[in-house]
Amino acid sequence: MRYEKGSSLARFNARRDRALTGSKVRLREKKLSDARNDHKWQSDTELARLDAAPVLNVSFPVYLLDYTDQLHNSGPKRLPLAVETIDGKHIGNCTCYDINVARREAQLGIMIGDRNYWDKGYGTDAVSTMVNYIFFNLNLRRVYLKTLDWNLRAQKCFLNCGFTPCGRLKRDGHHFVVMELLREQWEKQRDNGEVDKDEQSTNRMAQQSYQDNRPDQAPPGRGLS
Repeated sequence: MRYEKGSSLARFNARRDRALTGSKVRLREKKLSDARNDHKWQSDTELARLDAAPVLNVSFPVYLLDYTDQLHNSGPKRLPLAVETIDGKHIGNCTCYDINVARREAQLGIMIGDRNYWDKGYGTDAVSTMVNYIFFNLNLRRVYLKTLDWNLRAQKCFLNCGFTPCGRLKRDGHHFVVMELLREQWEKQRDNGEVDKDEQSTNRMAQQSYQDNRPDQAPPGRGLS
């Protein structure tokens, strides 16, 4: 994995020439042209079920009005990124949210909406790319997520990324497995050789370039957007 020139989460601007790049995917800033795919995926019954979300039931023009507003006002505790293939095809989304600087933790969500890219390692690479960015560049100690207890495919993906189950949650009639990855676990994976030397070298350089702009050092009012 390589981290191209960019900024910290406090000023993240993942344009096409400044993105997080894994072996299969690139994570970049969301843009207006993503709206058509996002509307289609959120209107999909199966995808909504996998996400424990209601099926979207509004026209695209109405959806686009709200989408444009959210695009420019994602808030200080969210980092919504598009997942695209190396050659630039938008296939899903990955979001770091509920960022809590005081508790040094954040929640992660992933959705591969294009079924042509299921079960081919794209989701795993997207999660790993986001997690590595978080731990190399932000002063957080824990990344966690929740997945439906029957979604074994998602759980397998997260286990492959180093997450371990840490609890269960019931919300709105759904039963979730909560999984987490602690900084100490992630560092142990690196020490055990799960991140090769070239990647470690590249990521150390990225880490050094971001140190002065970590969220815990951001001036008041600057936030994490």
